[in-house]
Amino acid sequence: MRSPVVRKFRDASSGRREERGITMLIVALGMVAIIGMAALSIDIITLYLAREEAQRSADAAALTAARVISMSGITGAATTDTDPAYWQAICGGSTGTATQAAQAVLNQNAVAGSVLTNSTITYSAGNGSTMSSNADCSALPDAFGVNPIVTVQVQQTGLPTFFSRIWRRTTNTVSATASAEVFNPSNSGNVGNQSSGTIIPVQPRCVKPLMVPNLDPLNPSTSCQTNCLPFVGAADGHIINQGVSLNGGNSTGVIGERFVIIPNCHYRNPGSCSPRNTPIQANHYGNSIPGGIPNLEFFPGQSENASVAVPSAASGGSLYEQAIAGCDQTTVYYCGVPSSSPVGSGPNRVDLSIYPANDNTEGVQALIHEGNPNPNGGQPNGQDYLNPYALPAAYPFQILAGGSNPAGLTAGTPITASTSIVSLPIFDPANPIAATGTSPVTILGFLQVFINGVDQYGNLDVVVLNVAGCGNGATTPGSPVTGSSPVPVRLITPP
Repeated sequence: MRSPVVRKFRDASSGRREERGITMLIVALGMVAIIGMAALSIDIITLYLAREEAQRSADAAALTAARVISMSGITGAATTDTDPAYWQAICGGSTGTATQAAQAVLNQNAVAGSVLTNSTITYSAGNGSTMSSNADCSALPDAFGVNPIVTVQVQQTGLPTFFSRIWRRTTNTVSATASAEVFNPSNSGNVGNQSSGTIIPVQPRCVKPLMVPNLDPLNPSTSCQTNCLPFVGAADGHIINQGVSLNGGNSTGVIGERFVIIPNCHYRNPGSCSPRNTPIQANHYGNSIPGGIPNLEFFPGQSENASVAVPSAASGGSLYEQAIAGCDQTTVYYCGVPSSSPVGSGPNRVDLSIYPANDNTEGVQALIHEGNPNPNGGQPNGQDYLNPYALPAAYPFQILAGGSNPAGLTAGTPITASTSIVSLPIFDPANPIAATGTSPVTILGFLQVFINGVDQYGNLDVVVLNVAGCGNGATTPGSPVTGSSPVPVRLITPP
């Protein structure tokens, strides 16, 4: 008879034999859970990265389209319902340059290693009202001309998964939306670009200290030395002669006008630049102006406290010259601050102690990379240029790289950005300016021009690319919209 102890031992040993393999089963089940979590985490991270790539693509495309609108001058043109042809050229569906530029950016930005499978580019007005976006901006209301908004929606389908494909065969999709705003404050309070009737302050950077009076030398197109109409309305900042003109004239609007801006002091003889006591003039003709082009007197802006980043070619010149050649971010040009305001509250000042002839020539040469100025005008000497030279005959205006383009581009390459594009303050000529020294002025807006060239007398041959007048709505608190253009762009929350 077996001992009870032996029988008990044999019973326990038999139980352990029945438990053999349980550990392996637990490990197997644990591996399944671990693989599942790995699949979830890795695939989620992959989709998250693809979503970020899609968002960056949408952001870049929206900003690119908005920049094309900003630089095209279309916000200074007539309204979309009265002048749709020019709007059609910029954002009129798939053939518009803004749409094409945005699409080109999307094509260059892969998502998850592939070109985006689906994208839409639409336009709407930033007037705070409910309005569906439209792929063709030429049918949108007047508010769009003040505050255009570009919305880009992208979608990438067929995204593969890694570990999770063990359980399913379906693919994934990511999408993103971005909206970019272009803002021209001109007349903004009258077209209701904001639902509350307020506007956002605009403060362009790197504005050149070439302050032009609010007088359009080509409006009317005949001589208007004593009766030139203004660029912008003093009360609400609206553009007086909205529209686009070709060949440098003023047949249908201020955008595209070609004229020469000349020092307010004596403008023909270098070294003999004494301040004038005569009224501010426009549409003035002189022998040194190529082809007798109408010209507009300008005043040097006070730049004694300028802090500038300049090319070495102008680093040894006066602060005024350096502010022309480089980027003066210290001097803030206050839109709409009356000249009668106390000195410490912000009005800008002209400075007639500056005699700008030589400084203009050297500063502009350094800015636009022009060789020795041609006193009789003519083709570019290294600087970027409009096509055809100095007289844009088709819209949108096209800029070509010059032989001295700082980016090293081949001469004749089409470009969208150039150091020859500058912003100039427009001041109210109704307030008196002292014959010498400094005088406060009221800035009514900004003129964006393309500099064709400068001569040895400091006269600048320019073409108007855009106009922005100070709006008449109450400014909202907070930081103003800044940028290199008086018609800035920025990303906003999708409408």
